[in-house]
Amino acid sequence: MRIIIYTGKGGVGKTSMAAATAYRIAGSGKKVLIMSTDMAHSLGDSFDCPIGREPTVITDNLDAVEIDTVYESEQSWGNLKGYFKKILSFKGGGDDITTEELLVFPGLEELFSMFKILHFYESGLYDTIIVDCAPTGETLSLLKYPERFSEMINRVLPVKRAGVRTLGPVVEKVMKVPMPEDNVFEDIEYLMDRMKRLQELLLNKDIVSLRVVTTPERIVINEAKRNFTCLYLYHYNVDAIIVNHIYPEQAMEGYFSKWVKMQEEALAEIAESFSEVPRFYVELQPVELRTKEVLKEMGDKIYGDSDPNEVLFKKEIYNYDKETDCLKVYLPHAHKKELDLRQDRDELVLSVRNEHRKFPMPPGTAGRPITGARFENGYLNISFGEA
Repeated sequence: MRIIIYTGKGGVGKTSMAAATAYRIAGSGKKVLIMSTDMAHSLGDSFDCPIGREPTVITDNLDAVEIDTVYESEQSWGNLKGYFKKILSFKGGGDDITTEELLVFPGLEELFSMFKILHFYESGLYDTIIVDCAPTGETLSLLKYPERFSEMINRVLPVKRAGVRTLGPVVEKVMKVPMPEDNVFEDIEYLMDRMKRLQELLLNKDIVSLRVVTTPERIVINEAKRNFTCLYLYHYNVDAIIVNHIYPEQAMEGYFSKWVKMQEEALAEIAESFSEVPRFYVELQPVELRTKEVLKEMGDKIYGDSDPNEVLFKKEIYNYDKETDCLKVYLPHAHKKELDLRQDRDELVLSVRNEHRKFPMPPGTAGRPITGARFENGYLNISFGEA
């Protein structure tokens, strides 16, 4: 099975590119599901038909679904949410709308929508799942949430089920804090298990790849480069760049003549910045990219002789070389002044701008201090001293 995730800045045409790809792959005979995790769904608009929270048949071999994040949230953590609500209202805080608002953790609803990817993957009903994600910032939050949420749960609820059964009544009486019941622990175990499976799936580069959609405009390209760096920081594989909304030559006359040079410079920057990654160029079309017929034709135009269902590119991101005793981390488009590195016991904490990621120390380096780090050709090279 393949999972292809489309991401990019808002307004670059992610939904259209994802829908056209879905048509192209379905036309090859594979069973395809395209799903939208963006709360501002527009997948139904692209296909020009209503789409709900359960798979809707679009055409032969192609189904579509728009994830209802509120519904998935209630299904995924009802008992745990009830326990947090009980804590917040335990000392007379009341069961009001303020309590409800406090329980809306940023990114949590989007995380539960990601569980639907896991659900459809494990169902085995489809050969390919295509995901139309929210704009860049929300997508990054979504992809790093399984790791972050697992850490939060471990800190907020470190108490074990057995401890609650023996000491719970005493703690509740003395500390005036309600102890979780068995169904809360069942929710936690269920969530943690699904997050572990989801994370393992998303990091499987033979199954999952991301495609960044951009346009030939400086602001959008810069965001695509930042997005590219952060995705590699979190070990996700970007296997293609799709450059959308390229003005055709006949449209660059008269009033738009000044755009000729700007677009040429932008396309040159894209070619230089993403030189290793396959790039697909899409001209601005004379018609709106909606309806089945238009999207089917668009899929053929984008990919030509390429097979969009293949993993089009794969790069090793994190590698420890025993001979040189050096850990290499690939961080394309990062700059030396944006990087920060520190050691936290048996983990490395790497920061790029405002993004932070923990890496386990490679085998054989545990307990050894970092003695140096240099940034060369997109790689951060980290060396270690004696234990």
